[in-house]
Amino acid sequence: MGQIKFITDFDDQFYYNKKVFVRVDFNVKVQDNVVSEDYRIRSAVPTIEYLVKRGAKVILGTHLDRPKGKDYRFSLRPVSKKLAEILTAFDARVTFSEDCIGSETNKMVNNMKNGEVLLLENLRFYPEEEINDENFSAALSSYADVYINDAFSTSHRKHSSTYGVAKFFDYRIAGFNLAQELQYLSLLRERPANPFTLVIGGVKIKDKIGALDHLLPKADKVLIGGAASYTFLKAKGYSVGESIIEEDYLPWVTKALQAHREKIILPIDHKVAPSEKSDHYQIIQTDIPKGMRGYDIGDKTIQKFSYEIHNNGLGTIFWNGPMGYFEKEIFSNGTKSVAVSMALAYWRGVKTLIGGGDTLEAMKVSGVSEKEVTHVSTGGGATLRFLAGDEMPGIDVLKNY
Repeated sequence: MGQIKFITDFDDQFYYNKKVFVRVDFNVKVQDNVVSEDYRIRSAVPTIEYLVKRGAKVILGTHLDRPKGKDYRFSLRPVSKKLAEILTAFDARVTFSEDCIGSETNKMVNNMKNGEVLLLENLRFYPEEEINDENFSAALSSYADVYINDAFSTSHRKHSSTYGVAKFFDYRIAGFNLAQELQYLSLLRERPANPFTLVIGGVKIKDKIGALDHLLPKADKVLIGGAASYTFLKAKGYSVGESIIEEDYLPWVTKALQAHREKIILPIDHKVAPSEKSDHYQIIQTDIPKGMRGYDIGDKTIQKFSYEIHNNGLGTIFWNGPMGYFEKEIFSNGTKSVAVSMALAYWRGVKTLIGGGDTLEAMKVSGVSEKEVTHVSTGGGATLRFLAGDEMPGIDVLKNY
């Protein structure tokens, strides 16, 4: 297996007048035809700017959401407008192709001038993208001389644009965003600075098991909140009312508690309500009564979790998953408190890493900027898969150089 080549491994002249296909991840939130959260777009700007300044013709491919065929509610046109706004500072001309393959797209590619950027329409308008169809891969690869993957968050999938296309290129390279993800997440996976604290929330334990199997033995403390905590509490014999439980994973949770009992810290109180539509809540300690469901950690747990984060020392903290149903204001306090504690830890010199789309959204709701943590991973499932040591086809294909 070869080594990954990075964008700066080639001299400036290498990119001049070359067509470069860059797989980016612009799977962002679009509301009323306006991009409402642009972190993933901004994460790709260093790679785009680097290529533009070196006279490359930059062709960008991405998906948006999960359309069924050509559903123009999921068009990338609003994303193209946001990208053009961001790139005005670099005098980069951005054009948009109404399709991602076909004769019109070919014409647009062939008419590109050095330093121009072309964003292709949603790759998932074609089912061939997700089944890694060879003909679809060949069509996309025909546009360019060089392939760059700058979309870590889609690199756990063996799709055309992340895997099949790359195989058609002699030059397949990692962009700046992908390189940074590999740098920080490799450190987290292999040798996190101690003391090492895990902060785990969100709903699905099953998505986190591989990563937790790898990270739990390395961790000094593990703070578990959000819906994930109720499966742990049930395994310890507590009543959790109507709270979300992953029954199939109770055996794994029981083993984890037995093996790491001294480091796992669970909520000691909860904000509970009959449903997510409730405008009022009760704070319950220990057992949650029938007819009630936990929607946030309680004030005592917030104090406990904040204390543990603040007293981490100059080590590492990894946070994945919100502490509750933060989308509703009355259930957002736990998540906001953890976000602020993470920011304060960063300013003290702790390496703080955030993973997962929901966690990034939780930071935004909390008023914490991505500049107030060491690294925000653009990946959700990809981050957890990488930390688990699982296969990452979009990264592995870059090694076959």
